[in-house]
Amino acid sequence: LMYYFLPKAANRPVYSYRLSIIHFWSLIFIYIWAGPHHLLYTALPDWAQSLGVVFSVMLLAPSWGGMINGLLTLRGAWDKVRVDPVLKFFVVAITAYGMATFEGPMLSLKNVNAIAHFTDWIVAHVHVGALGWNGFLTFAVLYWLWPRLYKTQLHSTKLANTHFWLGTLGILFYAIPMYWAGFTQGLMWKQFSADGMLQYPNFLETVLNLVPMYYLRGVGGLLYLSGVFLMVYNLYKTAKSGALVPDEKAEAAPLMPATVGAHHDGHWHRWIERRPVQMSIWATVAILIGGAVEMIPTFLIESNVPTIASVKPYTSLELEGRDIYIKEGCVNCHTQMVRPFRSETERYGEYSKAGEFVYDRPFLWGSKRTGPDLHRVGGKYPDSWHYHHMIDPTSMSPGSIMPVYPWLVENEMDFADTEAKIAALRKLGTPYEEGYEKVAIDDAMKQAVGIKNNLAKEGIEVAPNAEIVALIAYLQRLGTDIKVQETK
Repeated sequence: LMYYFLPKAANRPVYSYRLSIIHFWSLIFIYIWAGPHHLLYTALPDWAQSLGVVFSVMLLAPSWGGMINGLLTLRGAWDKVRVDPVLKFFVVAITAYGMATFEGPMLSLKNVNAIAHFTDWIVAHVHVGALGWNGFLTFAVLYWLWPRLYKTQLHSTKLANTHFWLGTLGILFYAIPMYWAGFTQGLMWKQFSADGMLQYPNFLETVLNLVPMYYLRGVGGLLYLSGVFLMVYNLYKTAKSGALVPDEKAEAAPLMPATVGAHHDGHWHRWIERRPVQMSIWATVAILIGGAVEMIPTFLIESNVPTIASVKPYTSLELEGRDIYIKEGCVNCHTQMVRPFRSETERYGEYSKAGEFVYDRPFLWGSKRTGPDLHRVGGKYPDSWHYHHMIDPTSMSPGSIMPVYPWLVENEMDFADTEAKIAALRKLGTPYEEGYEKVAIDDAMKQAVGIKNNLAKEGIEVAPNAEIVALIAYLQRLGTDIKVQETK
């Protein structure tokens, strides 16, 4: 989109056609290799993590080549930027692209990732890209294209400029508090006292420090959305003032005379650009190479999938509870991956092993710790604690910002797909006994009655087929397959 619309909006040719080719092909080839940089210090194999770091750092070159190419395309047109809202949006979009693509490789460095990952720093990073690059680029394209679709002038340049400043302020009010929150989280989670103990052992202490930042983020989002509403109104009025052009005659520059042994336009890459099928095939090949190199060894070599004898498949009730955990969005705020840092093993327990996740489909490692990690939460609290925490989180954790889930007590579990789930998991390699699906519902209800009785001892009455019972069963299972012997 940038290479197509920016030259038209600026009425300038692309600064470097060759650089755009290098930018495109190197970006789509390298990017897929960089995926593991999101999973550093996890149970992912070290070779895959190292591959992700190396290719993430390599991404800086083509990404910044594209940014420089975009900004230099505006050479000779900077005087127009002051008055043309389309070019304003393009400039900020390209700048945001440069910022995000510099920060991405930086965050892939293991010493930086150790502090930043699971924090709001990552939220700030992706929103600079999403709101600044993707959002502003889209706005620029719409403001340039819409009047031409309706063969008229933009309804209000003033409204477009107001949208630009609201959007820019919105990004600043969104990103800066999230950066601050991320730095705060990363440092507080790892802080030890002079006695060698965690300075902030209660995870909630960190959360309470972040609440003002979340309010500021809300202000930023409101400003950004206000600008979008202005744009929608502006484009609507623009469309009303003109008439949609359903089609128009194509225009083309006169053909250059053919030269024997040379391409018609003087550049070999034009050959593939004029052939969309071949272009798509080669682009797909470039993308798939990295994925194939990273995935095929794991598929072919069984020893790459570590197993731990004590790790068993989920029971049918725990399986239903896991689906409720996913349905209610718990994975959005909680991770299930204790990294091998002393600050994390002191807070949560033994670090997570790859073999503990062999029956997790999909895995729920998560990417954000708005709340604490839950991989070792099994057995940490009684069933009644989880019940009260779901109904009213502040009753167990004063000041908690977690939402309430009262409907989990009222909703009944749906066992209609339980047999199919177990049969499907068996096909994928989960070692359920043959015929287990036939008794799965009875087994689930038996386990559910046990949890119901535990709750009854605390004065809590709940039906054994309530969703909250299945969720409690799942939470109490997490991290309990591995028992670490205490040293004496």
